[in-house]
Amino acid sequence: MTAVALCLAAVATLLALALAGGFVAATSFGRALVYGGTLALSLLVLLVAGDALLVGAAGETLMLPLGLPWVGARFHVDPLSAFFLVVVSLAAAAASLYALGYGRHERDPGRVLPFFPAFLAGMILVLVAADAYTFLLSWEFMSLASWALVMAHHREEQNARAAYVYLVMASFGTLALLVAFALLAGPDGHYAFAAMRAAPPAAGAATLAFLAALVGAGSKAGLAPLHVWLPLAHPAAPSHVSAMMSGAMTKVAVYAFIRIAFDLAGSPDWRLAIPLLIVGAASGIIGVLQALMDNDLKRVLAYSTIENIGLVFVGLGFAYAFRAAGFPAAAALAMTAALLHAFNHAVFKSLLFFGAGAVLSATGERRLDKLGGLLNRMPATGLFMLVGAAAISALPPLNGFVSEWMILQSVLLSPSFPQWTLKILAPAVGAGVALTAALAAACFVRAFGIPFLGRPRSEAAERAGEVDRFSLAAMAVLAALCLVAGLFPGQAIDALAAATDLAVGAHMPSQSSMPWLSIAPVAASRSSYNGLLVGVFILMSATTASTIIHRFASGAVRRAPAWDCGFPDSSPSTQYSGESFSQPIRRVFGRIAFVVEERIDMPRPGETRPARLELRLGDRIWNTLYRPLIVAVERAAVQLNRLQFLTIRQYLGVVFGALVALLVVLATWP
Repeated sequence: MTAVALCLAAVATLLALALAGGFVAATSFGRALVYGGTLALSLLVLLVAGDALLVGAAGETLMLPLGLPWVGARFHVDPLSAFFLVVVSLAAAAASLYALGYGRHERDPGRVLPFFPAFLAGMILVLVAADAYTFLLSWEFMSLASWALVMAHHREEQNARAAYVYLVMASFGTLALLVAFALLAGPDGHYAFAAMRAAPPAAGAATLAFLAALVGAGSKAGLAPLHVWLPLAHPAAPSHVSAMMSGAMTKVAVYAFIRIAFDLAGSPDWRLAIPLLIVGAASGIIGVLQALMDNDLKRVLAYSTIENIGLVFVGLGFAYAFRAAGFPAAAALAMTAALLHAFNHAVFKSLLFFGAGAVLSATGERRLDKLGGLLNRMPATGLFMLVGAAAISALPPLNGFVSEWMILQSVLLSPSFPQWTLKILAPAVGAGVALTAALAAACFVRAFGIPFLGRPRSEAAERAGEVDRFSLAAMAVLAALCLVAGLFPGQAIDALAAATDLAVGAHMPSQSSMPWLSIAPVAASRSSYNGLLVGVFILMSATTASTIIHRFASGAVRRAPAWDCGFPDSSPSTQYSGESFSQPIRRVFGRIAFVVEERIDMPRPGETRPARLELRLGDRIWNTLYRPLIVAVERAAVQLNRLQFLTIRQYLGVVFGALVALLVVLATWP
């Protein structure tokens, strides 16, 4: 069987699992059947897609008599879709393995098991769709399945609100993609991607299609200012679903944008790279600042997804600009960096969501200030979370460093742009990427240190214990991938050659053949990196320092109380909290990026009551963009509600007026 046929067979089996999950959800057998079956099918798709990616040749197009009679449903696997199938199936396999243990704690499995395989099936269908009708139908199916998973714990008011906001934004994104495909189809109405590719639209239509794709795919990916649903929906879903949404579904949105903007929209226009770079850099800064301020562990990870998706779109912006300027080697570097960061984010963000789920199942708490001291009680989870935190902070020799370093290498090539607008904008975007990386490191020092170090801040944290073996195995696999992809990045870069070639018409030179497993994105004389040597150096330095300290330092044992900063109080409340950690950054950026309200209640001299600090953080984008829109829609709905109470004569008048208006439009249509 061909790759596309195997993928469709996996989709059919996943839908059968979803149907079976509705009948056996209440049993342990049902959990094993659904998650075990999803794990096996994910591994099958991973192998098939990996083979298609490495071979690099486009397979056949399979057409099925489904959907509209004169359109049909076309499916195809090329290197670009194969790469994203690898990302999605890897994240799904890890989530399925994790859910075999984590699913035991699910309060309402009947609302999760039927939709989990359906969600994966929808993502696979989007990636193999080869015409606009099938793509949009699969996109909506993916959105509705994920919405049902967000609504799994629907009795919680915040979850119902999150699901509603997510559904509205998903519908808005689908509408934008519908407009993009309508513009690409042209007057002849060719829905197949091959026909769109063969007859690219005019410049004006291509520009509108590009912007519509940016809005439609960006809303699903979590680009600012379309990100408002993401920090609500991702924490509301079960943790393995949160990992799938953050690690896999956002990458499907990235695929949708690449497919439209780089493959179907015709020749690139350098001016379109400007909004792409600005939105990407702004998303990175806004996402990491929001993550630094929040006190909910899962919401911190959700905001961090906005940051990393912003970095991916920065790479895509540089790839688009270099391609328009006629620099294929630089475009290949930027596109490779974007794709590699998409893969890396899927790995370490899934790992971090698994760790957050382990903390939640062990303690029942997600708030940072209710945790603490978990490293002593959950050592394996703490170790894996530390690896994920270091990887997402772009620390060598882990995988996050490689892709962010390559994005910065793309920035260093920006002086070659012939347009002064891009020459000026590119360094500013590079500074934004550097600021984002620095703030991300501070964010995950806080996100790891507050829950895992120090003393327990609650009884729940004090009673915590290690989680099950399935959850630990899933985290161990992803932690190992973070290390392997960081130590041997050349192999990962070479694996992306076919996908990069399809997107920008060029790929980076072979990196695997370089000596000492180094990589040189531009040239060995300009920049190079060797993850293996860096890792060996770090290991040898740490081992040497530890040996010298233990061998030559004083052998005397001295026991004394820990330094308490002059306040001998053993209460955990004297420790650094999440709010106190982020206070300096909040004071610097709070008035710009947030709506910050601080109320300090100081007791008068002689009063024994404690001082109190009340802190309220608001989203400036929500307050300035979405809240007025919601108010306007509500007012319009109230006014339009009067149409329900018209008389029959008034209804006939409205219909007659609408008919006259349509006839006028048709008569004046050019």
